[in-house]
Amino acid sequence: MSPEVHCGPPILVTVALIAVVLVYLRGWYQLRRTLPNVLSMGRLAAFMSGVLSLWAAMGSPLAALDHQLLTAHMGQHLLIMTVAAPLILLGAPVITLFHGLPQRFALSAPRYLLRCPPVREAGQVIVNPVFCWLASAAAVIGWHVPALFELGMRSARWHEVEHACFFAAGILFWWPVVQPWPSLATWSRWGVPLYLFLATLPCDVLSAFLTFCGRVVYPHYMSAHRLFDVSPLEDQECAGALMWICVTFAYLAPAAAITIQMLSPRRRALKAEVV
Repeated sequence: MSPEVHCGPPILVTVALIAVVLVYLRGWYQLRRTLPNVLSMGRLAAFMSGVLSLWAAMGSPLAALDHQLLTAHMGQHLLIMTVAAPLILLGAPVITLFHGLPQRFALSAPRYLLRCPPVREAGQVIVNPVFCWLASAAAVIGWHVPALFELGMRSARWHEVEHACFFAAGILFWWPVVQPWPSLATWSRWGVPLYLFLATLPCDVLSAFLTFCGRVVYPHYMSAHRLFDVSPLEDQECAGALMWICVTFAYLAPAAAITIQMLSPRRRALKAEVV
């Protein structure tokens, strides 16, 4: 392993996440007094669980295992993209974090962003489901290309960039699904199940390749210190299987839940009353 790679718990990540939590708690408390039905305890619990998941993947001592086991590395990415990102969005982070900042900034920044045409246009592109899907697929496939993967393993800086890319891609991917308050829905909820189903395809291709290719794809794990009696190829096969199982449940379970919700008699009755 290159001496440049830092495997200890990243203190900066821990400090940054603690700061974010404190700002969120301040904003949640202030908004809770005026919007008790919107900012429920459930949103607070979701945000805290998401931050805790993010810390477990990036800032805890367990994060160092990703240099010894590809399975741990894969679990780290899955924790960031399929657990931390949607839970954080369920906590309505945008408006809550804004209100947790100093009052002058909390009042002026949203107004400036909403009145700035380039910012509004860029925001419309960024939250477009097609862009979100492509960004997520590009992050997953791109960082598993052997050249980029090995770069992240050799360099601590590039490893941090990799984590940031996966987190950003996770936020973008889940944005059209969660549609965090107070953002506006940009597409029909009927498109969400198809969006989630299509998102499993690039992950399925990658996981199948890692599981069945019959050779070690990433040279780093050939020379890595083995913590368990598992060969590099067996480790790679476990990583591929883990990706396939987790992505299948993380994407198709909410797709099924949304479909059932949309087909529920109560929802159809409410829709008929509106019409």
